[in-house]
Amino acid sequence: MSYAIITLGGKQYRVREGERLLVDRLKEDEGKTFNPRVLLVGGDGNTDLSPTTTVTVRVVDHLLGKKIRIGKYKKRTGYRRHNGYRSRLTRIEIEAIGAKKATAAKKAEPKTEAAAPKAVATSAAAEAPARTAHPPKGYEEMSIAEIKENVSDWRRPNVEAALEYEKANANRKGAIAALEHALAEKES
Repeated sequence: MSYAIITLGGKQYRVREGERLLVDRLKEDEGKTFNPRVLLVGGDGNTDLSPTTTVTVRVVDHLLGKKIRIGKYKKRTGYRRHNGYRSRLTRIEIEAIGAKKATAAKKAEPKTEAAAPKAVATSAAAEAPARTAHPPKGYEEMSIAEIKENVSDWRRPNVEAALEYEKANANRKGAIAALEHALAEKES
């Protein structure tokens, strides 16, 4: 496909592979990749209005736009007001249009990293079964108030896993504070 129309922050952009553009500030960190909603994929004489392909976008950096000066003036009254504004922007780069290239890149990374841990895991499995901690069941759907109520009943590994999940995915300040407080209480 030669181009796609994506939506970011309530605005639509026509993008091509390898293109860089400025959009309104996004919540993603610099260097992270994400897949925005694709509205249309076109090129080569055909268009797909209900696309199943994905567009992979990487956040290059966050920056401030050009300064805009605003002045108000009313004659013969001495009324003068000055104001300024700089938009918060994010520079993004379109890495791939289409699932083939995006999935190929994602599949290539885990294979190289997963090969080394398997050898370690097999020797560790012979010694003792490895247990991984997970957040409590239904944690993703819990509100901050429910987390604060129930966190005192959870085991320490579950609290640590829930804190790790919050920092990686949801990043809710109230939940993070409640989990850190619960960990501090369990230490003392």
